[in-house]
Amino acid sequence: MKRVVVVGAGVGGLTTAALLARAGLQVTVLEAHIYPGGCAGTFYHQGYRFDAGATVAGGFYPAGPMDRVARLVGIQDWGAQPTNLAMAVHLPGGIQIMRWGDERRHAAMADAFGAQSLSFWRWQERSADALWAFALRSPAWPPQSLAQLASLLQDGLAWLGEDPNSRLNLSLLADAFRPAAHHLRSAPKAMRLFVDAQLLISAQTTSQFANALYAASALDLPRRGVVHLKGGMGAIADALVQAVRQHGGQVLFRQEATSVRVENGRIVGIETRRGDTYPADLVVFNLPPWNIARLLADQAPSRLRRLPDAPPRGWGAFMVYLGLDASALPADFPLHHQVILGDKMGEGSTVFLSLSPEWDPSRAPAGRRVVTISTHTDFKPWWSLYETDRAGYEARQARYTQRVLETASRAIPGIQEAADLILPGTPVTFRRFTHRLWGWVGGFPQVDLFQTWGPKLGVNYWMVGDSIFPGQSTAAVALGGMRLARDILSDLSLPAEVISRQPEPPTAPV
Repeated sequence: MKRVVVVGAGVGGLTTAALLARAGLQVTVLEAHIYPGGCAGTFYHQGYRFDAGATVAGGFYPAGPMDRVARLVGIQDWGAQPTNLAMAVHLPGGIQIMRWGDERRHAAMADAFGAQSLSFWRWQERSADALWAFALRSPAWPPQSLAQLASLLQDGLAWLGEDPNSRLNLSLLADAFRPAAHHLRSAPKAMRLFVDAQLLISAQTTSQFANALYAASALDLPRRGVVHLKGGMGAIADALVQAVRQHGGQVLFRQEATSVRVENGRIVGIETRRGDTYPADLVVFNLPPWNIARLLADQAPSRLRRLPDAPPRGWGAFMVYLGLDASALPADFPLHHQVILGDKMGEGSTVFLSLSPEWDPSRAPAGRRVVTISTHTDFKPWWSLYETDRAGYEARQARYTQRVLETASRAIPGIQEAADLILPGTPVTFRRFTHRLWGWVGGFPQVDLFQTWGPKLGVNYWMVGDSIFPGQSTAAVALGGMRLARDILSDLSLPAEVISRQPEPPTAPV
């Protein structure tokens, strides 16, 4: 029985672990923190359950990524409640746009930006259908061997033959090489601003740079279905932990990997801060490339050794976690909001708010609600101040907290006065609790389909998470975990039927 060590209990790593455990491998997951999920975890503080980073859950529709994971590893119920209203988006000038997942979505776009804007959304939906149909096959992208190239071609040909709506055409092929802005050339300024802000939270960049195909799929979140999870986003990781254990694997907390043992180019063990060593035949790192490079040190492969000192692109997050008087919120208030002040993206000018559902009393004390607010921020100035000017760091944190709350008040007037708990978090905070170097979150900005890392890094070790295709979001990293499990079983010449390529009829509710 092969011994697999998974470093990091994020959604991608846990998906891989659960599938490999079900296939009969001896799986151990090592997690540095006291709870699973990483950036999609939920933490406790003063009677509240706060989502640490990610707050929007998608991919739970029948035969979608999370439904597939559930069926493959035996999760009967995610504890998720679907909603047709994904979020409310607040543009400058008091304009509010509802992002519906049902037939109301087209009317909302036409009312906001004119009937001519529907040509963009029709392109977006057609392209998203095609790309999601392909991504759900867990393709070997990018291929890392001749066998994977053959498998990719087989997947592509099968995809083309299965669904006439997914047929590759010249327009779709061209979109693989151009930004989303190509389709917004005649759009009004307000619509470009709207799309840029939506892409910032789903693709980590704006339409000027976001690859058109990836942008089309990223903008499809409302139509693909948003759910709210009982207990918060961490419920996904909690269910996956139970699945790993159900299939004979183990998940160990407070076990931070600090070094690796390498013999003849193969990792043979993982050492932790507590002084324990875990023998390994195979290793899966649910970590960003920079963290992996630091763990491997001189044993790192050349691509990891060539990394720049820090991610040249990408973002950190500034967070404000609030405990709020429930009476400050109107009845049937949307649970997700994006507020946009202007065309400067991030740094408090665009914020995203997520509220705990009124029907979930486990998230807050009686009469209170949880609000998590986030904005994109450059992580480098935070670290410079933290390391050289601690007073300046604290002052910047206070300024950002106030600015974020003022922006959030466009969605919830009086939010600051209704809060009995205001807890800020910076990229330094993210580094402390997720162990991601520099507090870098969200993965690589999706500017090029060909920049994606392949999961296999060395002879017997792999990477999973938001650095491999198809990128960020819990649904995307779960797809990456399914692809990786299939690759590992193939490398071991073991049956990969456990990871079904084709959707089965859904058997469990979302």
